[in-house]
Amino acid sequence: MIHKSYLKKSFLVAVIAFIYQFLPNAAKADTPGSNLRELLMGSKEELASTKSTTESQFPPQPVDWRQRLSKKSIMTLQERLRQGRTSLQELQPVELQSVNKNREQISQAENRSNSSVSWIERLTKTPFSTNQVNTAVESQINLPSLTPSSLTNPALATLANQSDFTVFPVGVMVGKRNVLRSVLIRGKENGSEAVNFEDWLVPFDTVIDALKLDVKSLPDGQLEARSPGLVTRINPKTLQTDSELGLVFSIRDIQRLFGVTAKFDIEEYAIALDLPWLNRGGSTIGQNEAPIIFDGLPLLRPGSFNIAAVEQRVNAIGGSLNETNYRGDLQAVGTAFGGSWFLRTDQPTLGDNQTWRISEAQFLRQTNQNDYFLGSHPTFWQSQNSGNFWGFTLIQRQGFAPPQRFNAGFSDPRQRLQSAQIGRTVTGRAEPGTLVRLVEGFDERIIGEVFVDSSGTYRFENIKNQNQSFDSTYRVLLYPEGRLTAQPEIREATFSTVPGQIPAGASAWVASGGWRRRFDQNQGLFGNFDDFGGGIAARFGLSESITLGFGGVYDGSLRGLTELFYRPENFPLEVAVSALTGEKSDVIADVRFEPSRTFTATFTSDFLSRRFNLNWNLFRGFSLFGTADSRNATSGGMQFNFSGRDYSTFARVSLDTENRLRWNWLQRLGKMELNQRGNEIGTFSELTYNFSRSSITGHALLLNYETRSQNRNNNLLTLGWRYRSDQRANDGNYQWEAQLGYGIGSQGNGLVASLGTTVLPGIMLRARYQGISLTSDDASFSVDLVSSLNLQRGITPGDRRTNYLRTQGGIMIQPFYDSNNNGKRDANEKFYTENSETMLIVNNRPVKALRPEAGNDRINIRLNPGTYRLDLDPAGYPPDWQASNDAFAVNVVAGSYTPIMVPLVRAYSRTGVLTDAQGNAMAGARVEAVEPKSGKRRFSVTNSAGVYYLEGLQQGEYELQINGKSVGDLKLEGASEAFQELNLKQP
Repeated sequence: MIHKSYLKKSFLVAVIAFIYQFLPNAAKADTPGSNLRELLMGSKEELASTKSTTESQFPPQPVDWRQRLSKKSIMTLQERLRQGRTSLQELQPVELQSVNKNREQISQAENRSNSSVSWIERLTKTPFSTNQVNTAVESQINLPSLTPSSLTNPALATLANQSDFTVFPVGVMVGKRNVLRSVLIRGKENGSEAVNFEDWLVPFDTVIDALKLDVKSLPDGQLEARSPGLVTRINPKTLQTDSELGLVFSIRDIQRLFGVTAKFDIEEYAIALDLPWLNRGGSTIGQNEAPIIFDGLPLLRPGSFNIAAVEQRVNAIGGSLNETNYRGDLQAVGTAFGGSWFLRTDQPTLGDNQTWRISEAQFLRQTNQNDYFLGSHPTFWQSQNSGNFWGFTLIQRQGFAPPQRFNAGFSDPRQRLQSAQIGRTVTGRAEPGTLVRLVEGFDERIIGEVFVDSSGTYRFENIKNQNQSFDSTYRVLLYPEGRLTAQPEIREATFSTVPGQIPAGASAWVASGGWRRRFDQNQGLFGNFDDFGGGIAARFGLSESITLGFGGVYDGSLRGLTELFYRPENFPLEVAVSALTGEKSDVIADVRFEPSRTFTATFTSDFLSRRFNLNWNLFRGFSLFGTADSRNATSGGMQFNFSGRDYSTFARVSLDTENRLRWNWLQRLGKMELNQRGNEIGTFSELTYNFSRSSITGHALLLNYETRSQNRNNNLLTLGWRYRSDQRANDGNYQWEAQLGYGIGSQGNGLVASLGTTVLPGIMLRARYQGISLTSDDASFSVDLVSSLNLQRGITPGDRRTNYLRTQGGIMIQPFYDSNNNGKRDANEKFYTENSETMLIVNNRPVKALRPEAGNDRINIRLNPGTYRLDLDPAGYPPDWQASNDAFAVNVVAGSYTPIMVPLVRAYSRTGVLTDAQGNAMAGARVEAVEPKSGKRRFSVTNSAGVYYLEGLQQGEYELQINGKSVGDLKLEGASEAFQELNLKQP
């Protein structure tokens, strides 16, 4: 009997193997038909009962699939297989996943642990005849065993691991904090640990909520997920769909996509997620920021050549005894060949162009690796006549980036030979129990936090001293007794970095050559060029403590150049020395010794003199100082600095060896302010009463008294009124500033008045009249007029920052209402520049720290050269409008603004409930609106109530899809409602 059964099984195995071998299309099967799925999973009533039982049990129990199959008759099996006969290429992966899980559960119920792929696996992957199926069911055949290592499809291995997974509730922890108390997941645990934990399935919305991700649907169908420490993209088609949980992440997906580590805490009965961007200790600071992704973004570049701005300054000076003289200064700046060009013309007699001279003409291109100077610029070696050098300088850097000043308008090669990023330690003293925070920039982003112990010291290590794109500055906030509600003490974070120092292993090379220029009478715009000079030098970071430079220059004669930058690790000394040797030796030195926070000694020398300074802070607000100068007398003195709620006092007084007394005193008390200063030349005293709360703006009464004793005793007493507006122009000048007074002195008496305004766009006007002065009774006046033209996007008034564009560029953003949806701005379409600080994000950071300048037709953001990611946040859009493209990669070069036109189009939202055929809400389903012509997609995942939300739709025709299947069309026109409810049913 046993022999016949064995032959019967062997024969059937051979038949199945033959069919499987010679029917290649059978190998392509992905899933059975829907009727077979119903057979294996049971009826809907059974499913509901099973689901209810599964959710109520804790821990869950496996389903008895043997008993379920035994209830099905052979005729029912044959009929359902016949009805479920479907082309294998048309079956859905979602069904494959569900059926595979169920068939693996059947295999486990049959206790065939020696086979990774059961008989039901082969059954569903091969189109057997009904007779073969009947025989298989009746005989319960054991097919040959397949080990996991023999599986060629990774999905099958995952399905095998998930074969006995069930749905049960767990918590979700982020770090040590439980962020979600109870969520349903699919997995298994044996009472002591998780089983196949990487294959556990977690609902899509659970992961998004736990990681606090901001998810945005991209036009290509992918999702962009953002958090303070992460930016990543997700293709939802690569995620699994669970029959009960909907769209899910596996633990493996979570770790791979988001870079987090995960484990199952059996004691807390929760999935614990460890986010690397939250792990910032006090002793070692990890300065992790969200990565900047440019993939898939349109790249915008400035023009190859343009004139960005032109500025003309005119100064008129005259008096009762002197003829009026007009002097001018003309500047122009723009972009060329990836760098900036700058031209400046001095006009000593504005009406006579024969006197005009080109004072500066420069092309400048600066990157983190290379610098190119061409035209007028300083020399890289110390020289008394560096301002008259015309030629070229090339700089090559390896292993470090130079500092870039946010407000800089002038570039010196020597500044570009030092590092902007050197890891240093910030440390200090504070009372035990103080909470100390290190923050960065205007937005006070927290870099690190420590709690001061009994040692009374705090320390932040490996902090980058950088001054790159955002003009980073660091401050230390001290909260007494750890109370964040208390007013913190604010200290500037000082870095022990010697100017000129570069990191260990880094290097820089510089080569330069050119001529000196001088002007004689009637020598044209450029003057005469002679006295060639130039040189070559190198600088090396030998260690974190020592940077050494050497080279040779020709400056009238051949001279050697040696540089040393030294800062020992365990000794409070900083040394920066640059020496030129030859016929005459010149030494430039800057030596600082600071053994404690209360005592500092410095030695400096240059071409003019050698100076030695001491400063000793005896106690808070009081210090002693001394100064010795090779060209001046030795002096010493003291300094006071005290302040309270409604008063402050600052006083500094010194006396030198020649009995010269010098002082400075500033006293504030309520609305009163007294300012005094004096030396051996003269004195100045000013008493101010402010009518407003501000000591700077508003109305004020002034009483001034001046003396001059250098040649003879002169004095002048002036009583006056001053007004300064609260509003200022982009360059910091007041929109209105006026002063009116009357003076009485040793030279007579008369009226004193001044007026300044920047209320007209692109124009600054200042005028001053003096009927009397300290040293003369001649009436005089002066008028300054500055007019600027911005030549980008038409000739319009500028922002009077022409000089800054020499080393900086920026982004010029022009959002406008694209009413007709043609992608171009028409004459009747208005600009939208409101809410710029809310709407714009640059390199994953709010734009507020960059101080954007919003006008009527543009938003200007000044930036150092480089490539930036610009995102437009819908929070700043006008209601029911959105940007047609909300992210760009922008290339910024010095000399101009990179223009960006942003069409704002109508925004439509559609929301509703997704239900199945029985009217039950479907959770975790993918709902997509697909634009057939362009392929652009908008994506949503239904929540536990089956609600979807599609936002950011534009005008056009869309195909609505549920889990990849079409359910209808959606047409949006100008007359369509911006928000509308639209319920959907599963196809």
